[in-house]
Amino acid sequence: MIVADDGGGQVSFDGGQNWSTMMNQPTAQIYRVSADNAFPYRIMSGQQDNSAFRIRSRTYGSAITEADMQETAGSESGYVVADPLDPEITYGGNYMGLLERLNHKTGESRMINIWPIDNMGAGAEAAKYRFQWNFPIFFSPHNPKRLYTAGNHLFVTENEGRSWEQLSPDLTTNDKSKQGPSGGPITKDNTSVEYYCTIFTAAESHLEKDLLWTGSDDGLIHVSRDGGKNWENVTPKGIPAAIMWNRVEVDPFKKGAAYFAGTRYKSDDFTPYLFKTEDYGKTWKRIDNGINRMHFTRTIVADRKRQGLLYAGTEYGMYISYDDGASWQSFQLNLPLVPVTDMVIKNNDLVVATQGRSFWILDDLSVVQQYEEGHSSKPFHAYTPAPAFRMQSSGGGWRGAGGSPSNAGSNPLAGVVIPIWVKSVTDSTKASVTILDKAGKDVKTYSTSSKDNKLELNEGLNYFAWDMNYPEGERPADGLILWNRARMVPMAPPGDYKAKIKVDKDSIEVPLTLIADPNYPISQEEYEAQFNFLVKARDKFSETMKALKNIEDLKKQMTDYTGRLGKDCPKEIKQMTDSISKKLTAIENELHQTKAKSGQDVLNYPIKLDDKLSSVYRVASVGNGAPTKQTLEAYDVVASQIDEQVAKLKSIINTDLPALNSQIREKSLPVISAKQ
Repeated sequence: MIVADDGGGQVSFDGGQNWSTMMNQPTAQIYRVSADNAFPYRIMSGQQDNSAFRIRSRTYGSAITEADMQETAGSESGYVVADPLDPEITYGGNYMGLLERLNHKTGESRMINIWPIDNMGAGAEAAKYRFQWNFPIFFSPHNPKRLYTAGNHLFVTENEGRSWEQLSPDLTTNDKSKQGPSGGPITKDNTSVEYYCTIFTAAESHLEKDLLWTGSDDGLIHVSRDGGKNWENVTPKGIPAAIMWNRVEVDPFKKGAAYFAGTRYKSDDFTPYLFKTEDYGKTWKRIDNGINRMHFTRTIVADRKRQGLLYAGTEYGMYISYDDGASWQSFQLNLPLVPVTDMVIKNNDLVVATQGRSFWILDDLSVVQQYEEGHSSKPFHAYTPAPAFRMQSSGGGWRGAGGSPSNAGSNPLAGVVIPIWVKSVTDSTKASVTILDKAGKDVKTYSTSSKDNKLELNEGLNYFAWDMNYPEGERPADGLILWNRARMVPMAPPGDYKAKIKVDKDSIEVPLTLIADPNYPISQEEYEAQFNFLVKARDKFSETMKALKNIEDLKKQMTDYTGRLGKDCPKEIKQMTDSISKKLTAIENELHQTKAKSGQDVLNYPIKLDDKLSSVYRVASVGNGAPTKQTLEAYDVVASQIDEQVAKLKSIINTDLPALNSQIREKSLPVISAKQ
């Protein structure tokens, strides 16, 4: 049995004796969405019939789980916003004008309601200020201390709610017939969910300081160009009565321009209503052509990088417009068919709130922003990827990865994600992606023919992710026991790179940028120092592994050689091979603990130089920052001892081995060769 309600959904497999929890599936009903300035950023909202919450947009682990979710300020119905200067301070609303300030560091909660007298059980006419349960809360984009909220008036505080200033007169129709008790005649429901004649949406322009917009739930739009001192009713003429203006979006490119999304579904009118003004509300243009006439619109967002690119959320999913709303098309992708209640763009991600399917994020809008009509007709096209944060993570991108629960949220793909469009892929298609550093030197190449760095391409849009790593060093031979088996893969430092993408005979080069993780106050010099050290240590380890493999190969050649000759092996040849083999074994025993046959053997037989070098690498690779003084000193000690042994090996190869082969040639026998 399945129960669906305003708080989510639960499932029972035993006739209703036991039910799943609300956390088993993402079915939250979200009203509004905002994002904080933490890294990774968190998305926040109230969730119907549950607490307000905030949750990470991505994690350092393999998925987004319950551990990344916290209760936050407010409650089930309202806006939640974070202090722009301190994401651990949040402000959240709820019904009856409740407004909470929560300090996540200390756990301290403060109630900063505009008017602290509760009117529970009474109609809106009993309230000094009318607050519906979804009232706006937002910070000024020009002053991070300036916090706004709205009932039937607009209010502002610059002291965290200790006092409020009323910035406007009543910006609604103040229709007394719409302010009585709701419900009846048997039972009423006066929790402010059905308080009317309120401001339902408001914003300050991020292009123009003190330019304020408001939209009411009874059809009025007002604008102030002087921070609230003077207001003008700029409601579009000829619109149906009592449109609920659900979302105002200020145009990010043009002064005086704004978009409004309205609904009349409560009047059984499911028509989408989207409007735009470019002259501070003097004139308006209807911009919802192409949206299904029954898909009423709840929200609209303007892209921050491409002018005229708009996203609309409706009762039946998403729409997109490339011509400033002149025409729209479905933008559903893999989003479930669900009401979209609100949207926000954060770090070039599109965050979507839904009624019944919780939050969804379209990671990195670069493809959408760069798309042109002719791209899909080309044999292939590579889009310029967004700058990527240099995050050390355990993976990510897919639900259930890394042992995470199946109901966990999906992380974005880890690394620098390069979108590649390929019109056609056949068995003969040859493709490669080469990463280049700022000097144009090859970092790493992935190709369709490679075994270790395999490039997988499919027809259509592909998302190739460079893991931000340089190539791995020489791997230990199979069966080689190391206690410190560090994976020697230096991570690229922050900076500018390039990617050269080739598909058959065509190629495109795109820029790549790695941004330092904001959580670590590490200088570029420190990143470079760590990287350079890890490359040096990796290469020294590779040199050690090659030496060990060379020793093993030489000893095997000599053993096989004398074994094949048997009794016919000349005495002087046998003596020379035995002598060389003994010298090689001595070097091998210094470079590696040859007695260790299992992982625990090193508890009895001390590790040798290769293992010690690996331990130094591991210490230097943990975290971010330049190697410590003692790490550098330790490396010098181990590296010099390795160099000493490698020099002995080179002496054998350059002196002893030619002498042996000289004797062999004199006897007309095949020589023994060393790998260089």
